[in-house]
Amino acid sequence: MKAGDKAPIFNTKNQDGDDVSLCDFGNKTIVLYFYPKDMTKGCTIEGKEFSELVEEFDALNAVVVGISPDSIKSHQKFITKENLKQMLLSDSTKEIANAYGVWVEKSMYGRKYMGILRSTFIIKDGIIKEAFYNVKSSGHAKKILETLKK
Repeated sequence: MKAGDKAPIFNTKNQDGDDVSLCDFGNKTIVLYFYPKDMTKGCTIEGKEFSELVEEFDALNAVVVGISPDSIKSHQKFITKENLKQMLLSDSTKEIANAYGVWVEKSMYGRKYMGILRSTFIIKDGIIKEAFYNVKSSGHAKKILETLKK
């Protein structure tokens, strides 16, 4: 996926079990960030940094939405434990991650496995405005905020 591409439509559930679709956000800019796993070090850093900036994103008419293969129950625990303010979506089938091209083969210590490539998409009116792949968790939320301010 790259800037100018039509954002893949999705329908899934958020941390409260409510149905959520890409179309539900109206005229807001969507900051859709894919992360590997709730309550892991890097994902906690990224989630907390996005959460700390939620009001600034709101002021720019942007909504921050995290998505991972974790369950609704896991998302609830993650939000409660880390006091996160953004919506988290469950992609347990990895269908959405596949559609966005972020369910990829990874390698660690010579072992190959499938996993989420930490990535963020800025979406407006159903179109990808910016795509960031293989991002670092620390400092990423601020970088996305600065991109939106341009």
